[in-house]
Amino acid sequence: MNLKNIRNIAIIAHVDHGKTTLVDAMLWQSGLFRDNQEVRERVMDSLDLEREKGITIMAKNTAVNYRDFKINIVDTPGHADFGGEVERTLTMVDGVLLLVDASEGPLPQTRFVLGKALGRGLPIIAVINKIDRPDRRPAEVLDELYSLFIDLDADEEQLDFPVLYSNAKAGLAFESLEEADQAETGSLEPLFSAIINHLPAPDGSSEAPARFLVTNLDWSDYVGRLLIGPLRQGRLTAGQEVALMKGGQVVRRAPLKVLYSYQGLSRVEATELSAGDIVALAGLDDAFIGDTLADPENPEALPTVVVDEPTLAMEFSVNSSPLAGQDGRLLTSRQIKDRLDKEALYNVSVRVAQVPDRPDSYQVSARGELQLAVLVETMRREGFELSLGPPRIILREVNGKTHEPLELAVIDVPEEVVGVVTEKLSARRGQVVRLTNHGSGRVRLELEVPSRGLIGYRSQFLTDTRGTGLLNTLVIGSTPYLGPIKGRPNGSLVSDRSGAAVTYALYHLEPRGTIFASPGDPVYPGLIIGENSRAEDLYVNPCKEKKLTNIRASGSDEALRLTPPRRFSLEEAIEYLREDEILEVTPKAIRLRKRPDEKKK
Repeated sequence: MNLKNIRNIAIIAHVDHGKTTLVDAMLWQSGLFRDNQEVRERVMDSLDLEREKGITIMAKNTAVNYRDFKINIVDTPGHADFGGEVERTLTMVDGVLLLVDASEGPLPQTRFVLGKALGRGLPIIAVINKIDRPDRRPAEVLDELYSLFIDLDADEEQLDFPVLYSNAKAGLAFESLEEADQAETGSLEPLFSAIINHLPAPDGSSEAPARFLVTNLDWSDYVGRLLIGPLRQGRLTAGQEVALMKGGQVVRRAPLKVLYSYQGLSRVEATELSAGDIVALAGLDDAFIGDTLADPENPEALPTVVVDEPTLAMEFSVNSSPLAGQDGRLLTSRQIKDRLDKEALYNVSVRVAQVPDRPDSYQVSARGELQLAVLVETMRREGFELSLGPPRIILREVNGKTHEPLELAVIDVPEEVVGVVTEKLSARRGQVVRLTNHGSGRVRLELEVPSRGLIGYRSQFLTDTRGTGLLNTLVIGSTPYLGPIKGRPNGSLVSDRSGAAVTYALYHLEPRGTIFASPGDPVYPGLIIGENSRAEDLYVNPCKEKKLTNIRASGSDEALRLTPPRRFSLEEAIEYLREDEILEVTPKAIRLRKRPDEKKK
């Protein structure tokens, strides 16, 4: 295809602003699916975890044809923890669609992804989405968007961006709000036209020496590792020999086995590929993200993929609990290490290192708790059993001083809970930098908080706001270490023996605090079965049964009614951990326990 008829675009936005839904509509209106074809919603969210959580985790690409043009579309994650996916994706494209919710406006991840796009000099089309919301405020949102561009030092050319108004769920886009309010029908035609007219074709020449950048990896059972990325210049043919370059140096030469281009949701085998397209190659199983494939006679490396450094680390180790091996099939430190090493190869924002003096433990560094929780959940579904340490912030030395990561927390809450929220975050070293009251009974707060202060706060925030608050965060830099922050105020109820929890014992432990266990659950010494109402840990007997006598009084044998136990999701359990506790994760269970080396108090 002619280079001028190709557009490579990424769709970027804050989480839940409609990226994947818009891609769905673009696929339908490009004629990719038959009218009677059964296609599930959010078709690009192919991972089970993505569909369960309603978020995009891995960036994925597709391609649609519009008139004589081929549009390669990359759907990116919206959550800050998966920012590495966004940064990697932006190296593949020549322009972006920036989606903003017509009610919520720009949020922290909007700032992050827009900053990265502007930094790469990518032209932008702004799409104000969800204009069907009754609480929409598109004029104010557009003003906020211009303010954000100025805040991020956009130049005059970048500030001159086209604006569209859309309802992605209905597959509608309009050039003005008046047109949107008056139209009874419509389509995404204005969006497709804007992509073709306002976003550039790829640079490069098909006649120049070949240069291909590996920006993503996949696997095929037939041809092995697939290298995905943009073909910056030149042509590639099946069987052609290429030079693999790492760190700017040629490490070896090898022939390409199979070439693929993208059409819709499918990879289509090709005999020749030309510059400008996003393609997939097979034949080099030792190539990784950031490597370059080049013409052997004129080897020249492309700039590698660079992402922000991790901010959070957790210790992964072998499950050493008395219940180990009952649920999972992948238990050894070698199996855990191999899986973590594989993750580090495919995920550019994850780092894995051996814990000194602990041969069966590995420190995994990532961008946030959600990213680590997704990795752990994926591993447990694959059959792994793990022990996890509490999340720790990665500290760095800057000019001889210890610095810690600093985050911007954007909070949307009802007016009546503003005081509670600011009080709790002030105790966690947070500082209010902006407060906006839109007059709708809700207030938007912006606070700068050290990442340490946000660990374990989300569940407290939901309790304080009775589930009505919205909390979004973004790492914005670092700050000198701000001093100690009080952790969880309550101690734990800890089992002092092995057995099965019984109703009689749990009933009499309820006045002591909040119970996590149900009758019949297996327990062992050190297992945390509840939260103490006081600050210290309390060792208890959850297996104690009622003593039997031959004397019965009226009502003495009535059934005991237990309060339903508190159950943790994986993310909640990770946030809940204290320094002297670890998390036991198996395919069927999530258990909190004291560290084996902790002495009984």
